[in-house]
Amino acid sequence: MKTIRVGNAPCSWGTLEFEGLGGQGIGYARMLDELAGTGYAGSELGDWGFMPTDPATLESELRRRRLTLLGAFVPVALANRDSHAPGETAVLRVARLLAEVHQRSGADTQPFLVLADDNGSDPVRTANAGRITPSQTLDDARWGAFADGANRIAGAVRRSTGLRTVFHHHCAGYIETPDEIATFLARTDPALVGLVFDTGHLTFAAPRTDRTAALEALDRFADRIWYHHFKDCDPAIALRSRSEGWDYFTSVRHGVFCELGKGCVDFPAIVDWLRRREYDGWVLVEQDVLPGMGSPRESAQRNRDYLRSLGL
Repeated sequence: MKTIRVGNAPCSWGTLEFEGLGGQGIGYARMLDELAGTGYAGSELGDWGFMPTDPATLESELRRRRLTLLGAFVPVALANRDSHAPGETAVLRVARLLAEVHQRSGADTQPFLVLADDNGSDPVRTANAGRITPSQTLDDARWGAFADGANRIAGAVRRSTGLRTVFHHHCAGYIETPDEIATFLARTDPALVGLVFDTGHLTFAAPRTDRTAALEALDRFADRIWYHHFKDCDPAIALRSRSEGWDYFTSVRHGVFCELGKGCVDFPAIVDWLRRREYDGWVLVEQDVLPGMGSPRESAQRNRDYLRSLGL
């Protein structure tokens, strides 16, 4: 049987890519100690500068906790062609760090460059996250720019570092709904751009926030999925978000992405799906824990215990 290994991410300790949503005040050393102490074997990088950016120092910090570096999330405003060149520069800085840490560590799996839209920057998409309509999607010209940017940056990452790029679909970004994911994949090079499948974002964005949404999308996008993020979605909070017109940030603050097993994502069926397809890689737990929402370490432990109950 193939091995599915489990990591967690800085966002589960309040270090999110959005200004104003973080603020736990937990440094990287404590975060890594708690991540390793609750039974996880890998971590993503988090925001640039949260963890050490010197490769030797970062590799040492991970090694002494027996952790593997799994990837790094980097947002770029891909729909704007003027952002492609500076975005490529920012992405390559991160990719080179990932590649050097990987080389020093001797880990058996390469980290992924996790490319994303500049989520939360468009007011319409942010205000309507979880209930996007076709009229709010990109027009053809901006679709072209978006796909060209993703192909360009993924190609640069491959040439410069040998790493693979996965795109992170995300609520409050331009690639949110299942149909938008399908269009993005159809317009990008399958040899260069894969998908990191996020169960929580997919479920919140789907036409039906229920147990079937993620499984249907897994089947739909199976050939392009290279990496998995495990995130749950509280259907009652999602319903309130839609009925009360919350924006993305309000939904997150209300806990739309809850602890694993407490929402509507069918993780037992998803784990079975991965095993049937002999997935031999990592799943990364993400649970956005913000001030006043609970204890990151305790939530991380409950999430790990839940996945152990599923055999992971």
